Amino acid sequence: MSEVSEPMDWQQEFIATNLLVLGYNAWAGYLSGERGAIVCSTNSPAFGVAGESFRTYFIQRSRLAAFLNAWLAAPDTVILRHHFMNAHILEAVDSYNPVTELVLLLESFNQVTFFYLKNLSITPPQCYEQVCKTWEEFQPAVCALHKQVVQ
Repeated sequence: MSEVSEPMDWQQEFIATNLLVLGYNAWAGYLSGERGAIVCSTNSPAFGVAGESFRTYFIQRSRLAAFLNAWLAAPDTVILRHHFMNAHILEAVDSYNPVTELVLLLESFNQVTFFYLKNLSITPPQCYEQVCKTWEEFQPAVCALHKQVVQ
């Protein structure tokens, strides 16, 4: 394997492994009333009975420009694929289809990679539905709260 493909290999694997959670967060965020981007950091994983978990946030479009300016301007954060600048990320958020696609910024150490995920094996609404069904089995109060927020 070449050095160039190795970062993409782990990132592709990370996305595939965590697609259900990423899609859930994308759809739950969109249901809050606005398009946005998922920001996931692998810098401080939490270890538990179910394995590793990572911090994942949905940043609404109305707050995304300020977030990107602050986050990516930090001297220790570098966005990979330098031709993707804030304007390009904001344009992607403005034009993606939240029903079938999602926008992801994946942070690892001091690098951020931008992903515009299309043709997903499971759509964000399907991810949301599957996660809620699982939660209903184990935490009925949590899913009931989510249903109240959505309605």
